Amino acid sequence: MKEEILINNSPQECRAAIVENGMLQELFIERSSARGLVGNIYRGKVMRVLPGMQAAFIDIGRERSAFLHAEEIATINDAEDIENISRPDINELLHVGQAITVQVIKDELGTKGARLTTNLTIPSRYLVLMPDNSHIGISQRIEDEKERQRLKDILIEEQKKANGFGYIVRTVAEGVDEESILRDATFLEKIWQAIQQNIRACKAPCLVHEDLDLVLRLIRDSVPFGIEKILIDSASVHQRLLGFVEEFIPQLKSHIELYKGQRPLFDVYNLEEDIERALSRKVQLKSGGYLVIEQTEAMVTIDVNTGSFVGYRNLEDTIFKTNLEAATALSRQLRLRNLGGMVIIDFIDMKEEEHKRQVLRALEKALERDHAKTHISEVSSLGLVQMTRKRNSESLEHILCEACPTCDSKGSVKTSQTICYEIFRELYRSSKAYEAQQYLVLANQEVVDRMLDEEASYLAEVEAMIDKPVRFQVERMYTQEQYDVVLM
Repeated sequence: MKEEILINNSPQECRAAIVENGMLQELFIERSSARGLVGNIYRGKVMRVLPGMQAAFIDIGRERSAFLHAEEIATINDAEDIENISRPDINELLHVGQAITVQVIKDELGTKGARLTTNLTIPSRYLVLMPDNSHIGISQRIEDEKERQRLKDILIEEQKKANGFGYIVRTVAEGVDEESILRDATFLEKIWQAIQQNIRACKAPCLVHEDLDLVLRLIRDSVPFGIEKILIDSASVHQRLLGFVEEFIPQLKSHIELYKGQRPLFDVYNLEEDIERALSRKVQLKSGGYLVIEQTEAMVTIDVNTGSFVGYRNLEDTIFKTNLEAATALSRQLRLRNLGGMVIIDFIDMKEEEHKRQVLRALEKALERDHAKTHISEVSSLGLVQMTRKRNSESLEHILCEACPTCDSKGSVKTSQTICYEIFRELYRSSKAYEAQQYLVLANQEVVDRMLDEEASYLAEVEAMIDKPVRFQVERMYTQEQYDVVLM
């Protein structure tokens, strides 16, 4: 399988796409104005304790207080059988005004604050350090028992020298030599020492450790050694990534390339069209069937329909083939749209039990490539499948869109920020394709106001990049998503 990572970087946002055999599988977006918090470590202050919920609200210096449940408070070190241990009441663990070191495990979602834990973990390429736990765990995806024992033996020896730190061995460590594993362990121990110094020096609430940015985090966590190419359209990001992999993942250095083409990188691979389609409710299947995907506050529902597909000798076979195709397609959509939490899949009703089993196996196989943790139930008598997918950050729709004011929040439209960034890309695209003295942008009032206010610094950078002035004209009849770029 040909797998590539394409990185499009601009001053206002970074977008990274995982492409398999020419098809977009996952999209990661990080905006300069709203970086993710997962992995960050804070010195927080307890603001409120809720005995009824066995939880507390913690001030970590953000606008919204973060949420810490009693189950995420470390009370016992090196507990092998945590289920047999009765946890103390939340009032015995925390009190108002107390300073506490916490780590973000789930980003702020909608109106909800970040989710926290006191079980700190610090990841690197091959290992995850657990400074407050002496347990050594091996990824379940490493199945060879000899290899599992080899990796464990390496870390047992390291543990004796490193004050009893615990480690989790990540999947990519399989087959990696001892020297590389130990180098990772040493690196993590140095980071932990720096974090401890920051904790002692700061006054709560404060940030004591920030995780890597999107590009470095993606390369550290998600890139397999079988990756064919990592293509980047920014010289500065290219150099920074080369320095990172040279120190930590030298095997990847030969796969990293700087894109120097005239057309925007995502346009070359037709990814902009794929992203647009990923915001649609309806997903067309090759056979003529289709999916309808609805994202709500409580859950995600996926409805499978045969549509115009009538290609098999009887109805049962038509339904079976549609469900098989849908199982593969919806697993890709979950990754691409970053949908998580509870997911209900309404497959078309099948009569034969063997067909139900095969569809479920197809879904399980398709989800094997998903980095997020998933759990699937059996097919119910109504053809429904309940599954869960771990969600740590906002979905693609929540990043790119907002509730529609015209339809009283029954639907969604792209945010003015998203439209501004689309205009930036269109200006850059036009400057490469056509000659012009200046550009006139026709857009909605909200978009123009944002462009000349919050995005003014980025606009100045775009004007410098294309070496042409850009003027704006408000079109009152335009919706927020409508705009035109006119060459003058």
